[in-house]
Amino acid sequence: MIQLSDHFTYRRLLRFTFPSVVMLVFTSIYGVVDGFFVSNFVGKTPFAAVNFIIPLLMILGSVGFMFGTGGGALIARMLGEGKPEKAKELFSLIVAASFVCGVALEVLGFLFLRPAAVGMGAKGQLLEDCVLYGRVCLLALPFYILQYEFQCLFATAGKPKLGLYVTVAAGAANMILDAVFVAAFGWGLVGAAAATSLSQLVGGVIPLLYFSRRNTSLLQFTACKLDGASLVKACINGSSELMSNISMSVVSMLYNVQLMRWAGENGIAAYGVLMYVCLIFQAVFIGHSVGAAPVISFHYGAGNRTEVKGLLKKSLILTGIFAVLMFAAGQTMAKPLSLLFVGYDQELLDMTVWAFTIFSFSFLFCGFAIFGSAFFTALNDGLTSALISFLRTLVFQCIAVLLFPVFLGLDGIWLSTVAAEMLSLAVTALCLVKKRRRYLPAAADIV
Repeated sequence: MIQLSDHFTYRRLLRFTFPSVVMLVFTSIYGVVDGFFVSNFVGKTPFAAVNFIIPLLMILGSVGFMFGTGGGALIARMLGEGKPEKAKELFSLIVAASFVCGVALEVLGFLFLRPAAVGMGAKGQLLEDCVLYGRVCLLALPFYILQYEFQCLFATAGKPKLGLYVTVAAGAANMILDAVFVAAFGWGLVGAAAATSLSQLVGGVIPLLYFSRRNTSLLQFTACKLDGASLVKACINGSSELMSNISMSVVSMLYNVQLMRWAGENGIAAYGVLMYVCLIFQAVFIGHSVGAAPVISFHYGAGNRTEVKGLLKKSLILTGIFAVLMFAAGQTMAKPLSLLFVGYDQELLDMTVWAFTIFSFSFLFCGFAIFGSAFFTALNDGLTSALISFLRTLVFQCIAVLLFPVFLGLDGIWLSTVAAEMLSLAVTALCLVKKRRRYLPAAADIV
């Protein structure tokens, strides 16, 4: 069994991060299944509604990534420093705090869901479908947050494969229930939302049961005291992932506003297909980053700078290989993937295929910024990590999507993400060069 304290070759790093990659890819796939059933069995307007309101739900759920990545880095560092009991206490505190936070956000979500949808421009049937789908999904929000959180913490606990199994179980539940509720029973949007909520319940409860009893992982729930300083540190450290997810959701809302102006509901539906597929492709980069982060944190905490240097170099090379593969897959599969969702409408299909052909160029660049942000989070440098995420997912995207359509029309919207990812790659490289002496004093040749 691979341990966090091991020396990581390419083979061992791939083996350790593979479950996290598959876990996040599978999570993305079962999210795509929702879109497939809604688009093909309920209709184009409900499909647009789901894509319209999902960014808001993801903002609420992203708290789980903040606690999972930020807390996971602190926990792994404590394990590296030889403080297992302190690590367990912090683990217990973080999970409890995230659940309480989820309940509070659920209440706020019910209060502000409709005003938020109206503010984004939804009206008529689109508005009603947004509210209906969103409110059913909000019922499981605390467990949605836990599911995201445990996806990160299973790797920290040295059990990435177990995290994969839980994700597969939750995903299988969503797929089966989608088929039953939407296709067989004809429950429409309510059925799709109920399937999602129940799958999130599975993904959140199983880890709670596992860590509540004796287990073979590095972590277990134990008695803990309120440690405000550690919670704040975890939140600050994970702020980049929180910012990344919030920013992506805010940007998605802005894209929807722009697309309503330039292409109407067809534009929103086409963008929805891009986002579903993009989640799968980017999950490869995110999964590797999530899997590698606790290893980097452990060796950083243990003072093993040589291993940290090696992990950075290997991860950057692997990211480059993944980038080329993802781009090639995007170019090759643009039409088949578009047919899967919107093959029933030729005009919408043509728009989606062309958009995907342009959009797939972003896969050449995005993985480096994703890993760069995760790398600094693993080193407990939340500020640098947040800077990369903030620029990549919000600033560059917003500027591009507001300016490019003025000169290039609808194509400018599809090109916006490509331009933003190129700028993010440049910022990530600059941060790695500038910070290398602080974290890697003998690694001047890393970048």
